[in-house]
Amino acid sequence: MTVRDIENILLTWAPKEIAWEHDTVGVQCGSSRDRVRGVLVCLDATRAVAAQASRRRADLIVSHHPPLFRPLTSLTPDSRAGALMRELVERRIALIAMHTNLDFARGGTSFALAGALGLVHPEFLSMPYRLQQKVVTYVPRAHADRVAAAMAAEGAGGIGNYDNCSFRTVGTGTFRGNQASRPRVGQPGRIEHVEEVRLEMIAPQHLVDRVVRAMKRAHPYEEVAYDVYALQNRSADYGMGVIGTLERPVRLAAFLGRVRRALAIPHLRHTGDPRRLVRRVAVCGGSGADLLETAIGRSADVFVTADVKYHHFQESEGRIALVDAGHYETEVPVVGAVVRYLRREVARRGSTLRVTATSIVTHKIQYA
Repeated sequence: MTVRDIENILLTWAPKEIAWEHDTVGVQCGSSRDRVRGVLVCLDATRAVAAQASRRRADLIVSHHPPLFRPLTSLTPDSRAGALMRELVERRIALIAMHTNLDFARGGTSFALAGALGLVHPEFLSMPYRLQQKVVTYVPRAHADRVAAAMAAEGAGGIGNYDNCSFRTVGTGTFRGNQASRPRVGQPGRIEHVEEVRLEMIAPQHLVDRVVRAMKRAHPYEEVAYDVYALQNRSADYGMGVIGTLERPVRLAAFLGRVRRALAIPHLRHTGDPRRLVRRVAVCGGSGADLLETAIGRSADVFVTADVKYHHFQESEGRIALVDAGHYETEVPVVGAVVRYLRREVARRGSTLRVTATSIVTHKIQYA
């Protein structure tokens, strides 16, 4: 497999289109054409992680945090990013960053955190994305199944737990080809009337071009009539944060103990009455305090996130228990999720590519 193959697998899960504006996701170092023998997954790419990748004969690192994030004015070994890039180039290791696109994908950062805390029935806390589009084409009835199958193979027709979803209506199509045309039905220069099916399927925005290409390849006509409509439907596969429930209600004090054990944290910053019963839990891996009001509006008893400011704690008083569990700690569970996803997908493609998680702790904050 190549670097591009791995990037495509990852972006199918968490497309670039859902990343925050100006975020840098995708290949940051190396050639997309390079062959890959092994993949090392980490939260932060560091020189120590690069050295471990080399020892494990992994020539690709998948990092959650992108080393190249802010606009660079120079790239020298004197800077952290420059030193890392030099290390990667010298060791011939490529790097792919999966940042806010992974944060906002189903099964991504916040879902991994929810799983680590034992939440059941997790769903997105906020679903602001409207990325669905509808692809419509007109095809002779005998070819409708073939065209629909080709579109579905490229990602059209997915609705929740269902795939190959389409809607079809029968009507009459008319056309007249010029003398240079080679119509499948009728003759050039004559108006033809053909019974056709109007075939409609939805698709995520980032897959529409692929769906249209597949539709054209499977379509019997020389010139294919089709429409693409932008929809206002909220995308079910992309969102921010997660809300779920505990199997049984527990006191806040007991829940805080669960958070410390699950994320290996010696201390937490939090608000709330330790005696209060909690069951409905909102989480957001990394800096998610901006979702505080959303968590309150969704009737969460407690909200677990990181990088919480002083005023956020004040705003939460008497309304919700707010827990700052640390940026690294709330995001690191996603490393295991990426490893499992890549292992499954490369195996499905018949590859024996090795995918492992780094054992290096890149967390630099210490507790006294």
